[in-house]
Amino acid sequence: MEPRNQTGIFYFFLLELTHDTTMEPLIFGLFLFTYLVTILGNLLIILAVSSDSHLQTPMYLFLSKLSFTDICLSTTTVPNLLKNIHTQDQSISYTGCLTQACFVLNFAVLESCVLAAMAYDRYAAICHPLNYTVIMNPSFCAMLILLSLIISIVNSLLQCLMVLRVSFCTNFELPLFFCELAQVIKLACSNTLINYILIYLATFIFGGIPISGIIFSYTRIISSILRISSMKGRYKAFSTCASHFLVVSLFYGAAVGVYISSAITVSPQITTVSYMMYTVLPQMLNPFIYSLRNRDMKKALGKLMTKVCCLL
Repeated sequence: MEPRNQTGIFYFFLLELTHDTTMEPLIFGLFLFTYLVTILGNLLIILAVSSDSHLQTPMYLFLSKLSFTDICLSTTTVPNLLKNIHTQDQSISYTGCLTQACFVLNFAVLESCVLAAMAYDRYAAICHPLNYTVIMNPSFCAMLILLSLIISIVNSLLQCLMVLRVSFCTNFELPLFFCELAQVIKLACSNTLINYILIYLATFIFGGIPISGIIFSYTRIISSILRISSMKGRYKAFSTCASHFLVVSLFYGAAVGVYISSAITVSPQITTVSYMMYTVLPQMLNPFIYSLRNRDMKKALGKLMTKVCCLL
């Protein structure tokens, strides 16, 4: 379906990151480097977890799903940005724009749900260590992953399908380097009340519930850690969830930045930077956060690199 309009133009136009042609190669190289590091880093995490029997635990299985989600989220935005910079063409078809917005929303919600599942895993490990294997059994872990996937798909499909009911008239310029659902709806010239109600309701449910779960888990985790008498025991307990806490802070901190920049009137450049912090930076840094602070992950990556070198 194409947008109904009065001009016959069936394309949206994304924000051009710079009007200085001399800066385009630098920006292209920066985003290409970021994307390659994101893909390579998260792919190494997935391969390390799948190839090492010592990492076949709920924590690392969730980590591999997070890495897969990070790859998908980056792939929905960065390659199209690189194409636009290379061709100097900021246009994107209505179908392509809606498809991109749907995938971005899907993987963003999926990442939020996976982070919540990882927080519950850390809660079970620290607060109920004796019953950890019973609580986080394979069936329950698979159910959490499946539930996260279903929630993200249903939410993104419902919201994107609702965009088909709105019409667009003359303004087709998006203030972002990729198609984001709320920004697309802002360009509509028909009644979008239902769309905004759905967006706020979905944000409250599918965003609020994972955040509430994470806050509850860490409240109980901190309470349990403070009851540990020895400093060594406290440090060991804290180190098991430090990496996840950093990842959660990075992801939701960037999400808060996106919300603030969207809620107040700011320049497109500031809005673009906030969305980059949300859709590009966390996905690149997550593998480093988990690998550099985790001894088991370092060993698994070392073994993986040794196997690769032997094959070469």
